[in-house]
Amino acid sequence: MESPPSSLDPLLSLIHLQARVRASDVYLLDARSERTLSYAALGERVDEHRHALRSWGLKSGERVGLVVGDTLTFAEWFLAGISFGAWVAPLDPTPASALASATRAATLGVSLIVSEARAPEGSAQEWMSADSFDPEHAEAVTEEIEPSRGGIILSSSGTTGTPKVMALSVDQLLATAELIVEHHRFLPSDRGFNPLPLWHVNAEVVGLLSTLCVGASLVLDERFHRTDFWTLVNGFDVSWINAVPAIIARLANLNEGEAPSRAIRFVRSASAPLTPSLFERFEAHVGVPVIQSYGMTEAASQICVSPIDDVRKAGSVGRPAGVEVRVLAQPGEVGPIEITGPTVITRYQSPGYDERFSEDGWLRTGDLGFFDADGYLFIVGRNDDVINRGGEKIYPLEIEEILTTVEGVARVAVVGREDEVFGHVPVAFIQPTGDVAMNESELAELVERVRAHASARLPSTRRPMSVSILAELPAHATGKIQNAHLRRGDVDVVYEERL
Repeated sequence: MESPPSSLDPLLSLIHLQARVRASDVYLLDARSERTLSYAALGERVDEHRHALRSWGLKSGERVGLVVGDTLTFAEWFLAGISFGAWVAPLDPTPASALASATRAATLGVSLIVSEARAPEGSAQEWMSADSFDPEHAEAVTEEIEPSRGGIILSSSGTTGTPKVMALSVDQLLATAELIVEHHRFLPSDRGFNPLPLWHVNAEVVGLLSTLCVGASLVLDERFHRTDFWTLVNGFDVSWINAVPAIIARLANLNEGEAPSRAIRFVRSASAPLTPSLFERFEAHVGVPVIQSYGMTEAASQICVSPIDDVRKAGSVGRPAGVEVRVLAQPGEVGPIEITGPTVITRYQSPGYDERFSEDGWLRTGDLGFFDADGYLFIVGRNDDVINRGGEKIYPLEIEEILTTVEGVARVAVVGREDEVFGHVPVAFIQPTGDVAMNESELAELVERVRAHASARLPSTRRPMSVSILAELPAHATGKIQNAHLRRGDVDVVYEERL
């Protein structure tokens, strides 16, 4: 193991500390195999990967992409990159998103990508294999790393105009993780279960970092599987579950023979609003408390959280937890939500978003809500057009740009439609080329082409759930489509089909 780091490397200090005092304790477990990662092994792997990054020419303060699907391997490289002093850009590793991830990496200014896969055609970055470095045949690392702390760098979709690029320092990440430990009463004896994608800030901070801070253990699943979920979770002696409303909806009704372990203290709900009816139905049927929370990438994942040892209110995301929150409205009335604090970004790394900050430095979240008399925050919606599908934010333009390339399609508009399981799902409205007076068979063929095109070019979560054909999309005189009409259904649909 490397020599003890200086105080300028807080994450590396934490990793080495846990590797010494909890050497044989398990840090991570793979849900689909018997593989585990002890704290001692974590310290060794992090040192090896840091050595690899340096041998590949990466310098402290530079940006490195991470496209790794295996959960344990991702965690090793994620922690190694940040503790190296680099800015780590976690990217979607699914094969269908490989080219999109490479494009996103270019947007983030990443020149080196660590990946399990080969570089996609058209990639401009240098791709390094996550398993190609052999520490036994490399010189020992002795030089000190520059005191740049590093952190993570993420962005919104790069296909919706100028993307929002956000940088969160290691100090902000660790401060948030410690707040999560405090508010959730985590102990070293706790074991979490995380089926959420590791390239999102929630799983990184709520899952990996908070577990590391307290010296507990975490089970990682590459995605959520409903089949035998409770059997799997019970087998790992899990005490808490990291989830989103879409998962909670799938788990709200127990199948025959299912019984969650009494060791499970709570299910944590994040990333999207949880409806009061689903909150109440889950607790009544499953018998496990739900801890609701509210977070943003811009705040390192957590803003508010329901109390563990106090009243939990259906429909509320709880009280502020280490972040200052204000609603620009009279008490009890709905208004825009703004936040500030040491774990909140003070600017975006990309231009064009200065208006997201107030004159006194508060971040305008884009959400609308209100505080009740007890200081609980209730969120009623967003003031933009982003579609939130089970916690995944979907930008309509990236779907529209794909579908407009389909033969016979003139214009496309994608909006969100309410869904009982996912909250909202994307639906597409299409204006065909030429005369819309086609027969039903021709219209069905057009929809089938749209379906095939979407399946080939979009991840499953971004494919529209239905396609409606209109003679002409409603538009302003300038040509801007009036999405409000589409959301209300205030249009004459010629043909409609669910996908």
